[in-house]
Amino acid sequence: MAKAIMVQGTMSNAGKSLLAAGLCRIFKQDGYRVAPFKSQNMALNSFITKEGLEMGRAQVMQAEAAGIAPSVLMNPILLKPTNDVGSQVIVNGEVLGNMSARDYFKYKKKLVPDIMKAYNALATENDIIVIEGAGSPAEINLKSDDIVNMGMAKMAKAPVLLVGDIDRGGVFAQLIGTVMLLEEDEKKMVKGLIINKFRGDKTILDPGVDMLEERSGIPVVGVAPYLNIQVEDEDSLTERFETKRSVDLIDIAVIRVPRISNFTDFNPLESIPGVSLRYVKNPSELGNPDMIILPGTKNTMEDLLWMRENGLEALILKEAARGKLIFGICGGYQMMGESLSDPHGVEAGGTIKGMGLLPMDTVFAEKKTRTRVEGTFGELDGAFAKLSGTALEGYEIHMGETVLKGAAKPSTAICDSVTGEQKADGAHLDNVCGTYVHGVFDKEAVAEAIVHIIGEKKGLDVSGMTGMDFQAFKETQYDILAAELRKHLDMKKIYQILEEGV
Repeated sequence: MAKAIMVQGTMSNAGKSLLAAGLCRIFKQDGYRVAPFKSQNMALNSFITKEGLEMGRAQVMQAEAAGIAPSVLMNPILLKPTNDVGSQVIVNGEVLGNMSARDYFKYKKKLVPDIMKAYNALATENDIIVIEGAGSPAEINLKSDDIVNMGMAKMAKAPVLLVGDIDRGGVFAQLIGTVMLLEEDEKKMVKGLIINKFRGDKTILDPGVDMLEERSGIPVVGVAPYLNIQVEDEDSLTERFETKRSVDLIDIAVIRVPRISNFTDFNPLESIPGVSLRYVKNPSELGNPDMIILPGTKNTMEDLLWMRENGLEALILKEAARGKLIFGICGGYQMMGESLSDPHGVEAGGTIKGMGLLPMDTVFAEKKTRTRVEGTFGELDGAFAKLSGTALEGYEIHMGETVLKGAAKPSTAICDSVTGEQKADGAHLDNVCGTYVHGVFDKEAVAEAIVHIIGEKKGLDVSGMTGMDFQAFKETQYDILAAELRKHLDMKKIYQILEEGV
């Protein structure tokens, strides 16, 4: 059975996911078979495995760092928020159903056998399991039925590294306060403290580190710097949404709807020099972009009504009429049609008018489509003609079926990698294009084609603005992450903690 080590945080966004990924990479580099694990993830950024099962993207990113294929064993429970007090509950990659927060709180203990079955399966195949917690282990109102922080550490008999975020201030209070709120048996499981996201002269911090060790009785095993590592963010806590980007040669605006999902679709575009990719949630922020992207969303109808009410829909329609490129993915693609109907109450129920950018209708189905696909863009005409024949691959996660009408033609021809079924996907008409495929820009040639389409339209020489092998780029980022953590973490002590266990 594998040895385990767990990364918990004093709060959400303390850097657990990135540190866990870095440890996965270090252990891999040192010759170990390593896998990530998070018993319960809450995020709208999800991924479809080769088996057609759904899991959180954070563990996909960590699996990449570990050099292994992602598996739902790494994330047996995924919660996808549908509103402020409820989520779609996904267990072992399959939809269990929608539950209110209160109902799920009562139910979750029944999922312990699923958690341990997944964990034990991973543990028999690997030397080390790097477990990630969620939020904080010191949520005293939730501790009695915990299955993701100290509850998980106890089930896996995993020593804990507790991470605090110094960038937001109060890191000593975060760490000491968290330790104080733990039960005595839980305190004994915390074997190391990590101060994360540090900027500045560490010698100034050293007296505080000494006092932290003295007061907690727990060694500080590292002060990790603030790292600008370009890997995929977990969910809506991403700093990408708040970063104010200046407009570059090519300006792309992504509409930040309230339930935006799988925004990692746009990372390849963001990584191209000369391209500014901005997330826009107010009409005043839209400006004069070269392309507007409508992203995936967990609540298509409600997010469309949100755009309608705040004025963004009217601005997008105006820009489309002026010939601006409009691209929609998944829920964003559904919004662009003439109508959206929900006869089974999958979302809010009823029927609403779409944006009318594409002649098509969408009806939400009770069964979720989950699959990986590969194929090419079809023979596109109009503004997106340069995409014709370009290879693509990605995955589908949606609850709706869309029927084209009139002049709309499919935008892609794809093959379902799970069933082998050949099918047409998406739609295009003039300067509007949409698809159900997440990850559609990951292929270097697709991102480059978008840049060249916009460059030609603006009369710019974009020959030097090339895309990149995004997978190879991520591999270099994981290596940089591991190298930086080796400099700033006491890996000898961490290996000792791993070996000694609890």
